[in-house]
Amino acid sequence: MPLPRRWLTSLMIRHEGSSLLIDCGEGTQMAMKEKGWSPKPIDVIMFTHYHADHISGLPGLLLTMGNAERTEPVTMVGPRGLARVVNSLRVIAPELPFDIEFYELSENEETLVFGDLRINAFRVFHNVVCYGYSFELDRAGKFSPERAKEQDIPLKYWSRLQQGEEIEHEGRILTADMVLGPPRKGIKLAYCTDSRPTDLIVKNAAGADLFICEGMYGEEDMLEKAKEHRHMTFYEAARMAKEAGVGELWLTHYSPSLVKPEPYMKAVRRIFENTKPGKDGMSTELRYID
Repeated sequence: MPLPRRWLTSLMIRHEGSSLLIDCGEGTQMAMKEKGWSPKPIDVIMFTHYHADHISGLPGLLLTMGNAERTEPVTMVGPRGLARVVNSLRVIAPELPFDIEFYELSENEETLVFGDLRINAFRVFHNVVCYGYSFELDRAGKFSPERAKEQDIPLKYWSRLQQGEEIEHEGRILTADMVLGPPRKGIKLAYCTDSRPTDLIVKNAAGADLFICEGMYGEEDMLEKAKEHRHMTFYEAARMAKEAGVGELWLTHYSPSLVKPEPYMKAVRRIFENTKPGKDGMSTELRYID
């Protein structure tokens, strides 16, 4: 439930002028306003599942996007039933100046591509069908002038090849791999909420720079309750982060009874040192390492 100074679940990813929203719980618009972020650039809205605390803020958000004079289509992604659920909510937001395009997930794992952002959707273990997501930006190898010279590639084509363009020159087809070194480490973000720990979560979080994961309970004696409701504890999330070899773990999706996560952090960090308790408005900028 929403609490004073704590809204319901949502995550915004911003990349090259476009925004992608995961879940849209009650208070999402307020959280965005507090950050100074606009809903107008949201091109993609993804849902983990259709419990109210993850989608109840959607009608108001759509109306705000419409009032901001957005006309470009919005893509929505989520488990089966997405179009039915969203169109039911739109009874109170019937007229929008933009189209909505739906993509419904049905497999245990699926890959989608939006621009240069690769998204892996994976089934998790909750009491309804629920998905986690990982987001990856690949990075090409470093340009090598030496390789270009060795292959007699004219200087005027170097920049175009670096951008991945294929060029025909004097009967030869010139490609980017002729002038680039091996791929460099990209950027990866993994996100999971409303689930028991699973191998598929660890697999899809592997090597992530940032892993945002639910921690419903911080109290060590709440494990049985977590199992009953198919959620997880801080400690289970930390163990998955350690197994997946992530760079940093943010905990989120706390129980309403868990008002202050900080007292549990010492025990959690004994499992995975680089853990931070999530809070409203928390954000970071992920960059290529060099």
